[in-house]
Amino acid sequence: MRNFYLWRTHLFLAFFCTLNFALKAQTLAPLSVEKIMRDPKWMGVAPSNPYWSEDGTKIFFNWNPEKNTGDSLYVYELSTKQTRKVTPLERSLLPTASGDYNRAFTQKLFIKNGDIYWIDVKTGQTRQLTNTVDAESNVTFSADGSKAIFRRGQNLFSQHLLTGELIQLTNFLPGTKKADAAANEQDKWLKKDQLALFEVLKERADKKKEADKITKSNQPKRPKEIYTNDAILDNILLSPTAEFITYRSTKGGSGAKSTVVPSYVTESGYTENLPARTKVGASQNNSQLFIYNIKKDTVLEASTKDLTGINVKPEYLKEYKADTSKKAAARKVQFINVQWSEDGKYVVAMMRSQDNKDRWIASLDPETAKFKVLDHLRDEAWVGGPGSFWLEWIDNETIIFHSEATGYSHLYTVNVRTGERKTLTSGKFEVQQAQLSKDKKTIYFQSNEVHPGEQHFYKMAVTGGERTKLTGMVGANDAALSPDESKLLIRYSSATKPWELYLQEAQPNATATQLTKSLSPEFSSYQWREPQIVTVKASDGVDIYARLYVPKKKNGAAVVFVHGAGYLQNAHKWWSQYFREYMFHNLLVDLGYTVLDMDYRASAGYGRDVRTGIYRFMGGKDLDDNVDGAKFLVEKHGIDAKRIGIYGGSYGGFITLMAMFTKPGVFKAGAALRPVTDWAAYNHPYTANILNEPATDSLAYRRSSPIYHAAGLKDHLLICHGMVDVNVHIQDSYRLVQRLIELKKDNWEMASYPMEDHGFVEPTSWMDEYKRILKLFQEKLKK
Repeated sequence: MRNFYLWRTHLFLAFFCTLNFALKAQTLAPLSVEKIMRDPKWMGVAPSNPYWSEDGTKIFFNWNPEKNTGDSLYVYELSTKQTRKVTPLERSLLPTASGDYNRAFTQKLFIKNGDIYWIDVKTGQTRQLTNTVDAESNVTFSADGSKAIFRRGQNLFSQHLLTGELIQLTNFLPGTKKADAAANEQDKWLKKDQLALFEVLKERADKKKEADKITKSNQPKRPKEIYTNDAILDNILLSPTAEFITYRSTKGGSGAKSTVVPSYVTESGYTENLPARTKVGASQNNSQLFIYNIKKDTVLEASTKDLTGINVKPEYLKEYKADTSKKAAARKVQFINVQWSEDGKYVVAMMRSQDNKDRWIASLDPETAKFKVLDHLRDEAWVGGPGSFWLEWIDNETIIFHSEATGYSHLYTVNVRTGERKTLTSGKFEVQQAQLSKDKKTIYFQSNEVHPGEQHFYKMAVTGGERTKLTGMVGANDAALSPDESKLLIRYSSATKPWELYLQEAQPNATATQLTKSLSPEFSSYQWREPQIVTVKASDGVDIYARLYVPKKKNGAAVVFVHGAGYLQNAHKWWSQYFREYMFHNLLVDLGYTVLDMDYRASAGYGRDVRTGIYRFMGGKDLDDNVDGAKFLVEKHGIDAKRIGIYGGSYGGFITLMAMFTKPGVFKAGAALRPVTDWAAYNHPYTANILNEPATDSLAYRRSSPIYHAAGLKDHLLICHGMVDVNVHIQDSYRLVQRLIELKKDNWEMASYPMEDHGFVEPTSWMDEYKRILKLFQEKLKK
């Protein structure tokens, strides 16, 4: 008996020790760079890409609770309230989430593996319509719902859903039509003389002409041969009346030179060049809109010469003593969106000037190819903001769209027939994305009306009026309506918790039920700090929102984090896409640092003036905001002004360089990760918005590019860059390094990562990079 009790005691002690070891293994504290920069699956994998089944009884989403190599498809069934993994067979039979519905929303067409499928929404009956080597795409229903209209190659086709009849609607041919060889005057005279001399030749010629006429009359009508002139055609649309086809033609810029990025560590053992982008100012694509009149068998190009303000020169040219009062040639235009009304009576187009300063919404007369402007938005900086290039038809005469006309992105309608315009929302907040209900009587939208750092889902009549808030959880509520619009599938996160899925009735004050639980015990074992959302008064009086992390025991030093992308928001109440940096900030706070993370000028979420605050001077107001943040830390939180560090990646790396070069003494140490050092070396779509083009606005590039200010470096700088970065090329950093060498600077270092692109992937690279950052701050910000 004594042996039994001894055995039981030993067993209990062994179990207790094992349990204690397991609990310790799942305990994250104390934080370290090695722990937080592991493969992110250690945290638990959040669900992604959620969508409703066609009948609204199931919810599908990608998930990886088992921490496998890749995510799997899961399904939550509303009837059983159970979640399970979708089998491979079941998945192969599922329709895709995207597709086109008939007007009654009872049928859907979708593309899967390059073929067209039809599904009955209520019964789930599915039928494959095509099985071809050539991929089909862009499938839609015809206006009467009887046909599938789709693209195969460059051409548009129609297939009857009952009879299967296939009709080719366009005959686009590559290249340029070869002109018939023209006979000279001598040959024309000779032929005429021969026919006049010889009766047999004349009779045969007449018979051939008659036979050709009969043969031609017996041929079925074919679509007109239209040569593409080596352009790429897209947005090919059949009008609901089947009378017209509109299409966009885009030609690449001539002589545009692409860059290459060498990859040194390769499977082959040889250096391999990766294809990359062109640089800002390179020749841009030329976009044209055409209308094919099927009955008349004619093609017209839509003319933009009468668009309001098409000849206006930008104001910045005055700085170069250019005369902007003289009428300029019509600027080039990019055609963004073309849509027909359901009855086919009207077609509208959304266009943007190639210099980015104008957006037009105009109706197009398909008979004359002339535009009538319905809305014109002009911005001497650049047109943009949430939803700027979205529009939908509410009825056969009215469209709905976003505009920053008041300085914030809001919803408007305009009547295409009368031109009457109506404001649906207004205020100092942004409507970030919108969608119409199936009956087009209600508009659902996401906005930050409650607080710039919160996102909620609303509904409102399409005529405007009262806005009803449907979500209530503090943070971000990314909602998707069920097919019957009675429920919301919400992808939600808070500042301290990553994304999870919730289900809620589409009613105000309804309770949201959590469907997924993804966090690992190890991640949950640490008490992650919820940053304070504060406002910092900028030197020009603007309130700048920021995340503030304050330790219980301050060490007197601080770090300012600068988010990337420029137009991005990070001082918010939901889970940051900079989740590694968020964890790193918790580590810094554990070590006694105060951390400030600012939504500096140019950040998203705050309206037009903040968005365009960096026009023609990156490293101007945006840097000033971060400098004012440093002052805020000194004046309000007792931070030693000589012990503040700064770091960030991409745009954040750029700001770090500008801070170290142009504001010496403000930041004792800075870590610039994958930074832009010369904006003339970056891409066109992003840079030309903000700085125009180098050849026409060289002053903007000179004052905005760190490489021209490198002589100002006084304090300690770390540069980190991936060597296969096809976004911000490592050539940027190498050019800066050479500049620092020539300037005889010795207070900097650079680390390069042979296997990394712009966004690092390998945990070891993240670890190495952030060990260096931590070491920099620990060594240089000490007392």
